[in-house]
Amino acid sequence: MDAGGAAQKYSIIKAAVGEYSVTELCKLFGVSRSGYYAYVKRQNADRDRPVRDLIQSVYTKYDGKYGYRQIQLFLLHDHGVWINHKKVLRLMQEMGLRSRIRRNHYASSEGGRVAENVLQRDFRAQAPNQKWVTDITQYRVKDTWLYVSAIKDLFNNEIVAYHMDVKNDRQLVLQTFTKAFEKTKDVTGLIVHSDQGCQYTSYDYHDMLPTVGAQISMSRRGNCYDNASMESFFSHLKTEGLYPYDIRNLDEAQRRIEEYIQFYNESRPQRKLKKLTPVEYRRQLTA
Repeated sequence: MDAGGAAQKYSIIKAAVGEYSVTELCKLFGVSRSGYYAYVKRQNADRDRPVRDLIQSVYTKYDGKYGYRQIQLFLLHDHGVWINHKKVLRLMQEMGLRSRIRRNHYASSEGGRVAENVLQRDFRAQAPNQKWVTDITQYRVKDTWLYVSAIKDLFNNEIVAYHMDVKNDRQLVLQTFTKAFEKTKDVTGLIVHSDQGCQYTSYDYHDMLPTVGAQISMSRRGNCYDNASMESFFSHLKTEGLYPYDIRNLDEAQRRIEEYIQFYNESRPQRKLKKLTPVEYRRQLTA
C-alpha cells in the first residue's frame, strides 16, 4: 500500500470517527489501528508546528526563565496570540521546555522604633499612590554586596523608585523615597508598608513620611509574609534578572538591575493586571 493511498484512507477514517469505531473503520479499509493513530499524531504535530515555533521563540527570547503561565501571557502581549494555558503546558512538556527553578531568599532585621501593621496583608489598591510597599535586598558580586532598595505601588505592581549602593544604611532608603517623591508630588493619604529593618525604624524615616502626608505601616517582626508582595518582586528580580547571568562586577550588576526593572514595569505582562504590564495598566486610567 503506497503512502499516499494510506494517508487518504486515514483521512476518510478520521472524518468518519464518531459514527463508527476506529476498529471497524480500520478493518473496512484494511489498515492498522496503530498506523491510523500514528497518522493522527503526525497531523496534530504538523498543525501545532506554528504554535511550537512561537513558544520556542518566546522561551528563547526570555532565556528560558519562564514557565507555561508566563509564556502564555507573553504570547498574548508580544504577539497578540491567545492560546489556552493547558495547551501551552502540553506543548512545552512535549518540547522539553522547563522554567528555571526559582530560589526564594528571605531576610529579617530588627529595629527600635516601629509602627502598627496598617496594611494587614491587604495587597489591593483601587488607585495609584494609595499603598506602597518597600524593602531592601542584597546581591553579592565577588567579595562585595550590592544593596537594592525599591518601592512598589500595589495598584499596578509598578516599581515607582529604586536606589542601589554598597552601603545598607538609612541613606539608601531615604534616597529611594527622595526619587519617588520627585516623581509623585501628592501622596496625601498614602500607606507605606515595610518590615522592621533598622533603616525603617530610624528617626529620619519616621520624620520624613508624615511630612508628605503618608502613613507608616510595618510588618510584624520576623514575618516575611506581611510584606510578601515586595518579596515576590525581589524573587523575580534575582531569578529572572540576575541569576541567569555570569555577572563579574558591580557595574554589570547595576546595569542588569536597571534593565530588569524597566522590563518589569514596561514589558512584563501580569495575570493580576488583566494580562497587561504595570505601565499599561496604569495608563488605562488616562486613556
